[in-house]
Amino acid sequence: MLTIETIPCGVLRANSYVVSKDGKRAVLIDCGGTEPLAYAGKKGLKIEYVLLTHGHFDHIMGCAALQAAGAKIGCSAAERSLIGSEGNLAEEMGLRVQPFSLDFEFRGGDVLDLCDISFEVIATPGHTPGGVCFRAGDALFTGDTLFLESVGRTDFPGGSAAQLRDSVHKLFALSGDATVYPGHDDPTTLAHERKYNPFR
Repeated sequence: MLTIETIPCGVLRANSYVVSKDGKRAVLIDCGGTEPLAYAGKKGLKIEYVLLTHGHFDHIMGCAALQAAGAKIGCSAAERSLIGSEGNLAEEMGLRVQPFSLDFEFRGGDVLDLCDISFEVIATPGHTPGGVCFRAGDALFTGDTLFLESVGRTDFPGGSAAQLRDSVHKLFALSGDATVYPGHDDPTTLAHERKYNPFR
């Protein structure tokens, strides 16, 4: 059984998620600050991997610190160029992302077996060109693609409202229900969003 801890990070309080199966090793979904590292230290967890849903600054600001602590960082192949460019939007907020390297890449349809947890990669462009979601059992980590009764913005460079609508519909078409862990604000469920989301 997975344990999932929500850690709001940085100036925009973007959600990072510490996911563990054995209570010793963990995978971090997004990394908006160093808060997950402090949390892991208190809990005796070792964050071994960071999976990025997309490359905007509020989801990557803590990556350099996590990498220095030994975590390996991965993102979608289509998102690599955005992470280190002005497209990460840090400069617009007067911020700077500390440089870090990417240890591995993935694509939609891949299954990543990390810390004895299988993460299915779902390509969901729209908010950014290479955005992805991750499904692990009954948990769906949606970054800035799907929120509680809302969806991500598409007015940033590389955004596409048409692509985002297709991506949201792809999530709604997944079998069964899942708890949705979004990049901002409160969790929801696929069943709730299929019924109440304006983009259904």
